[in-house]
Amino acid sequence: MLRIDCLRSIYEQLKSSLVVTIMGATAAELQSLGHRENFFYLQHAMGLASSLGLGLAHCLPRQRVVVLDGDGSVLMNLGGLTTLARYAPKNLVHVIFDNESLFSTGGFPTATESGADLAGLAHAAGFPQTRTARTLEEFKLTFDSAICGDRLASITAKVEASGPAQYESGLSLLENRFQFLRHIEKLTYVSSVAKRSA
Repeated sequence: MLRIDCLRSIYEQLKSSLVVTIMGATAAELQSLGHRENFFYLQHAMGLASSLGLGLAHCLPRQRVVVLDGDGSVLMNLGGLTTLARYAPKNLVHVIFDNESLFSTGGFPTATESGADLAGLAHAAGFPQTRTARTLEEFKLTFDSAICGDRLASITAKVEASGPAQYESGLSLLENRFQFLRHIEKLTYVSSVAKRSA
């Protein structure tokens, strides 16, 4: 299973969520499908996508948050799993693309290559819903269920160690930051107007 195919299969559903990606191939592949203002590519902060996602989910409880993570990043910050499970935001879906490799930083094998089970770790940390997907159909069905659910969910997608030829982007990190912030401001403004008129 290819990560780009997984991303393509859920791309339309990401339109109504705040999406945080890790650095490297995941960010580049999502952007290649078409950038949206609700996508934040967390570059140069390996291991912290789940932490940013948790902050967003906690501050914006009515907004769905999707974190697109990787095995190397999760293993770098295993405390992120226990913290997510501790606060268990019902509006967050944590997708981990597990290619058993630090693909974006040289291709060195990660602990999942020798048997570490990320879904098992998430379950042991206290996630109420965890699943490993090994086929595109299984990934799509699992994601559909999680995005419509009302509890913290972790999906580990076992993907091939492949990616784009280059990771360069026409979007600067600073502009991505400001676009994402403006998108959140629009969401909160619309929400406050709706509350006042209700």
